[in-house]
Amino acid sequence: MKFTDGYWLMRDGVDASYATEITDTRVTDDRFTLYAAVRHVRHRGDTLNAPLLTVECFSPAEGVIGVRATHHAGTADRGPHFALRTGPDGTPAGKVHRDGSLLELTTGGLSLRVDTAAPYRLDFTAGGRTLTSVAARGTGFATTPDGAHHSLAQLSLDVGELVYGLGERFTPFTRNGQRVDIWQADGGTASEQAYKNVPFHLTNRGYGVFVNHPGHVSYEVGSEAVGRVQFSVEDQSLEFYLVHGPSPKEILDRYTALTGRPALPPAWSFGLWLSTSFTTSYDEATVTRFVRGMAEREIPLGVFHFDCFWMRAYQWCDFTWDPEVFPDPEGMLRRLKGEHGDGDGNGNRDDDGNGDGLKICVWINPYIAQKSPLFEEAARLGYLVRRPDGSVWQWDMWQAGMGLVDFTHPGAREWYADKLRGLLGQGVDCFKTDFGERVPTDVVWHDGSDPARMHNYYTHLYNRTVFETLSAERGEGEAVLFARSATAGGQQFPVHWGGDCESTFGAMAESLRGGLSLGLSGFGFWSHDIGGFEGTPSPEVFKRWVQFGLLSSHSRLHGSTSYRVPWDFDEEAVAVTRDFTRLKHRLMPYLYRAAQQAASHGTPVMRAMLLEFPDDPACHTLDRQYMLGDDLLVAPVLSADGTVEYYVPDGEWTHLLSGERVRGPGWRRERYGFDSLPLLARPGSVLPFGSVPDSAVYDWRRDVTLRVHRLRDGDTVTTRVPAPDGTPEAVFRTRRDGSDLRVEATGAPGPWHVLLTGSGTVLTADPGVRELSAHLGAADC
Repeated sequence: MKFTDGYWLMRDGVDASYATEITDTRVTDDRFTLYAAVRHVRHRGDTLNAPLLTVECFSPAEGVIGVRATHHAGTADRGPHFALRTGPDGTPAGKVHRDGSLLELTTGGLSLRVDTAAPYRLDFTAGGRTLTSVAARGTGFATTPDGAHHSLAQLSLDVGELVYGLGERFTPFTRNGQRVDIWQADGGTASEQAYKNVPFHLTNRGYGVFVNHPGHVSYEVGSEAVGRVQFSVEDQSLEFYLVHGPSPKEILDRYTALTGRPALPPAWSFGLWLSTSFTTSYDEATVTRFVRGMAEREIPLGVFHFDCFWMRAYQWCDFTWDPEVFPDPEGMLRRLKGEHGDGDGNGNRDDDGNGDGLKICVWINPYIAQKSPLFEEAARLGYLVRRPDGSVWQWDMWQAGMGLVDFTHPGAREWYADKLRGLLGQGVDCFKTDFGERVPTDVVWHDGSDPARMHNYYTHLYNRTVFETLSAERGEGEAVLFARSATAGGQQFPVHWGGDCESTFGAMAESLRGGLSLGLSGFGFWSHDIGGFEGTPSPEVFKRWVQFGLLSSHSRLHGSTSYRVPWDFDEEAVAVTRDFTRLKHRLMPYLYRAAQQAASHGTPVMRAMLLEFPDDPACHTLDRQYMLGDDLLVAPVLSADGTVEYYVPDGEWTHLLSGERVRGPGWRRERYGFDSLPLLARPGSVLPFGSVPDSAVYDWRRDVTLRVHRLRDGDTVTTRVPAPDGTPEAVFRTRRDGSDLRVEATGAPGPWHVLLTGSGTVLTADPGVRELSAHLGAADC
């Protein structure tokens, strides 16, 4: 929100007060509080009839400093609040040092310095340099003509400093120059609105900032004061945390340690998902035709998804199969699982250890239509959100007369979970948790939460309820969602997908921007509608989107009014879908290791180039390519004629599909057929390649091939290959000494192989062999 009219003036009707000087302090060993006057105090009389801001400075975790500025402290705190994970046992992480008028709070390598005798200023420093500062007009509040009270803060931007994140946003990748409202909306992927709003941004200068407020946070990112990021809330208090890196990965590590790590999705979820699509007509015969069609064309299928109309029209969400279309849902689900390699229909692993049967996903949302029998039940029990007069809040948008489940009510959460357990008992394995954005503010919540703060936070309660139900029923590590809405902390309940996009190359590019932005906001797993949602893609768009989708963390074919089965486009689309699904399955030992990194450190599987190459300025603005895990560069083709422009960082990279050597740094402009795209292995990488192309779930350690890419003399690379069932991982250590290469294996069941990608030489270790050696030829060096 803008408060000023240019540099000197305020907007009409706006009255602002800013911290000007520090009149007193309160200091302990681990924190300090500043009392800041909003005008220069010349004598005692100036202490009268004027505000005094209370600015608390503390450290909730190592490498993180919090600042809370409060005008009036007596307002009622109705919640909700983000659940933050602080230091062990709540032990303060900071230490305060005082030297005369100088105060310094230090935690890890980060410090906050204040000179209490100087004009009000907060300097955040690390590594001998200032990261950012709060200076004049940097802490304060403003009242607007409508009487609203806004607390605000401004942090300085350095020359060349770029801002990223703030959730899944489809506008330009770097946020500089943008106004951003953290406010959940169902706006598609072609607008400034967002399904996933996260009040966290990071910059390319070694730090991130989390605004600890679940309601509406308004950002002006170099768009009001061009050298500053401003954020404001309609509240008497504003709290933010500055999170030190210095690298972008370390920033995400600390941020997700504070707000929650992504859970590790089950291995089967990384396979290909196929949907009925939204308004298309389908019944068991249609669904069976789709599943059989994929099998007949040798396209491995991991999950089949039933979208909205598995339930009766006007009755969403009643958790009941339409009896006219699906008279025998339990039998149908058993038959579908039997069609796809799970003969007993129970979803258990096959005897040979490969595959895990077809999984079933169904669409749900948190709304109860009036026509559903559940509406009367939920209303009677007090499980629907109510208006201030005690009536149930209803409207006709989306579903006629729909009400909203009140997830602040423990009984409503259990009631909703019980409906899910019924579906799980029928053979459903996971849920697409759609919607959760259009949450009213003229309502009363069961727990008394502030409606404005609950608007964004509602989706967190919704998705947590579903995820925890799946975890309890299916076991830890088996829960996965396909969620559209989220806020800070929502990364704990993967997977999230990008919402409603058009079926064009432009929409494909905007979807990628959104996914990279979400990854820089702490979310480890992300997907999108392959082929686009609205409209019907051309064969060219579909085939290119298939490549992109199957080189994403999760992959789903889905549309609105048309099917997304590949044979509806052309035979080449079938081949592309088959080949890239098989490629993804063979990459599973590599991808699952990247997934583990997301779960342990918050590093997304799909990574903006900035994350892997923070010291290469050319990578700081790239939003049409990404790193998939540590070592694979992906540049989706976004043109009908196959032309693609992409940037290659320093070193000699290897095209994974062709074996071509590509030297960087520099830009390349190339043209690709539908069987390929820029997919480059990083110099010095050792990439584990699995042996089974027909399933995402198999023993990735057995028969694994280590693809060695241009190791430098003296390099040692450790490659960890997990197992999907949680048994001990295999560890390979590859070292080059001159022209000699040696690979040592620990925990590899064997056989295992080494591919020297330059010459194409393959070495094989039989079961029990723990070491291989090779002499590198000129092509391998």
